[in-house]
Amino acid sequence: MTILQHVIDEMIAQAQKDAPCESCGYLLGQGDTVTENYWMENIDHSSEHFSFAPRDQFAALKYARSQGLKILANWHSHPASPSRPSQEDLRLANDPTIRYAILSLHEGIHLNSFAIKGGEVVDKQIHYEL
Repeated sequence: MTILQHVIDEMIAQAQKDAPCESCGYLLGQGDTVTENYWMENIDHSSEHFSFAPRDQFAALKYARSQGLKILANWHSHPASPSRPSQEDLRLANDPTIRYAILSLHEGIHLNSFAIKGGEVVDKQIHYEL
């Protein structure tokens, strides 16, 4: 999956704004190229986990369909831990057709995405490191 730079910039800005709480959203695009970030409210307002607001999920799906886009990944930030899935992330990764991106603000900025199947990481891509 390729994430356009302006999308990465938006994700970083949103994660920094939402810190110390986790930020979250969907990454939308066509093929394997992410062209848009669709931010969603973390209704848990937590620094250690997130839950999408259901109204935002429905709005994102409606928006993606209206624009001819697909949900390629969901993403969330780790304000104080590395860019790797936690045990909770692995347990909740129920859709094997999308990737799971984690933007870490811990010791620099790192953005990785993961294919997760059966609670296990089967692929990792590095998208950004600073």
